[in-house]
Amino acid sequence: MTATDTAQATVLVVEDTPEIARLIRRSLMLEGYQVDVAEDGRSALAAIRDQPPDLIVLDLMLPDIDGIEITRRVRALEEADHLMPLPILMVTALDDVQDRVSGLDAGADDYLPKPFAIPELVARVKALLRRTSQVRDVGAGLATNERVGDVLQFDDLTVDAAGRIATRGPRPVTLTAREFDLLALFMRHPNQVLTHQQLMHRVWGDDFFGESNVLAVTIGAVRRALEESGEPRLIQTVRGVGYVLRSQP
Repeated sequence: MTATDTAQATVLVVEDTPEIARLIRRSLMLEGYQVDVAEDGRSALAAIRDQPPDLIVLDLMLPDIDGIEITRRVRALEEADHLMPLPILMVTALDDVQDRVSGLDAGADDYLPKPFAIPELVARVKALLRRTSQVRDVGAGLATNERVGDVLQFDDLTVDAAGRIATRGPRPVTLTAREFDLLALFMRHPNQVLTHQQLMHRVWGDDFFGESNVLAVTIGAVRRALEESGEPRLIQTVRGVGYVLRSQP
């Protein structure tokens, strides 16, 4: 899928309220998208397995498998099979900050609380598809030392960008797709302070609509994965500026 054909993308809407599902489906179809609907988590997982969509609009509260668990399973499958991550827009009536953070932490790309305006939902779908298209376009905007196929090494940390595999010493490091992208960016710029704006631009894109603390949440998740066995911290906070990949003195 390229930037010129995102309007022909397939969207899977996972929503158990028929009226809302119909409204979303009709609105996206009017924009030219192909839209399928799943009413519960099991149907959604089967649809994703049998005919993967280009984007998922995913309700958090479902009658069987909730949206967070679906997101975790999708990200785990992508990691195991080295697949490009599907963009996931999570929607829910729950307005608690922790619920939104949990969705993003599980691997969702964006979060939209109910009730929402249809034009905003359409705008977010377009933004996520556009961002995904840019990522898939042959290394667009990458410098020579940022080639997708690089195997990157820093201290005892190794990142195979093409295989999307990270190890700390002999230990495999388990990361979501977004966490891996963030770590790979640090690995390409070791000992260089990256600002909050630079990190958000390179990993989430300029048109990200999600929570303002998504970067801090993702950094925390990457740190936990890297330090799972008591290893020293590699991603350091530069207060008021951003973060840096640097060995502790």
